Amino acid sequence: MKVDVLLGLQWGDEGKGKVVDVLTPRYDVVARFQGGPNAGHTLEFEGQKYVLRSIPSGIFQGDKVNIIGNGVVLAPDLFMDEAKDLEKSGHELKSRLHISKKAHLIMPTHRLLDAAYEAAKGKNKVGTTGKGIGPTYTDKISRNGLRVGDILENFEEKYAAHKARHEEMLRALNYTDYDITEVERHWMEGIEYMKQFPLVDSEHEVNNLLKQGKTMLCEGAQGTMLDVDFGSYPFVTSSNTICAGACTGLGLGPNKIGDVFGIIKAYCTRVGAGPFPTELFDETGDKIRAIGHEYGAVTGRERRCGWIDLVALKYAIMVNGVTKLIMMKSDVLDSFETIKACVAYKQNGNVIDFFPYDINEGIEPVYVEMPGWNQDLTKVTSEAEFPKAFKDYIAFLEEQLETPIAIVSVGPDREQTIER
Repeated sequence: MKVDVLLGLQWGDEGKGKVVDVLTPRYDVVARFQGGPNAGHTLEFEGQKYVLRSIPSGIFQGDKVNIIGNGVVLAPDLFMDEAKDLEKSGHELKSRLHISKKAHLIMPTHRLLDAAYEAAKGKNKVGTTGKGIGPTYTDKISRNGLRVGDILENFEEKYAAHKARHEEMLRALNYTDYDITEVERHWMEGIEYMKQFPLVDSEHEVNNLLKQGKTMLCEGAQGTMLDVDFGSYPFVTSSNTICAGACTGLGLGPNKIGDVFGIIKAYCTRVGAGPFPTELFDETGDKIRAIGHEYGAVTGRERRCGWIDLVALKYAIMVNGVTKLIMMKSDVLDSFETIKACVAYKQNGNVIDFFPYDINEGIEPVYVEMPGWNQDLTKVTSEAEFPKAFKDYIAFLEEQLETPIAIVSVGPDREQTIER
């Protein structure tokens, strides 16, 4: 058996959670392979709204196995709060949610280091969520990390040693005005709570499940343009958000990858600092934000809004090996007279159609303009009901991106999803 991978192709917030929820009935296993609680996946169905931060989005579907892989960084306190909220709403977790022993733990002092590093950068802030993601991955790469498996033996001693090292770093940064007593108490409760879940060697589990003929969907967080290697560095996240991250974040061989689903919005958004070539600073951008409810699921921050960027998307499709596209929030553009798509960049007086080494300065988008469809898509139930202008928009994107758009979302509910 092969695994399918689902990931975002823009700057995150593409609507991955809803798509995982819609696709999950076709799979036996859903596995999250990177990122941490800085990623919020929003799902809406049966009149309820849920925001998942660390738990895979397949948790709502029957008896599916859900796995938090070794590539994820996990905050025990935030995980506990998220899981208990789901349990209160009637979703049984403890037998169906498995946690990799090799996943790294986000400590309270990681959050302090996150804040200290951002403060030290002054005007050059990355705009992190402050959840401690970057410092946790830094510890992982420098071979100083604390992992889920460490909670099973001599944990207090290991924790104290890591905390002391972090406190020394904070003193060196002149960041000493803090009190984590209450945060630490809640964090330790989260550690005890995590022990109630199956803690597994996820690399063995995922490969054994595939040998048994089980079908698996790998769920990514954030988006390709935030990948630490291939995104808009240094304004990126601290993990590999691309398809290759599914291999390293779960212990899968590259030959196990099947379909790669790339999620896009019909337009584009970004949260935090960093370049955004198609960003709109006018009433059009404000209108997209208002209609699309473009506010961060975790932070509540306003998302920056702009037209779709096909240069960046071609690049994302290339580095991920995307086989099928899924377009979200098409209905947000229902009332626009004209719609634009960026097909090239102007850089230093030259027109380029590829994603360059650095897009931090001097990039100007080159647009193609198309008529809008001026019709409510939220009530559409089949492709046959699409207005002609919307069909033309889809055809244009498929021609430019050389990849089929297999699914179109026309609203937040799982029922507002049309397969082509």
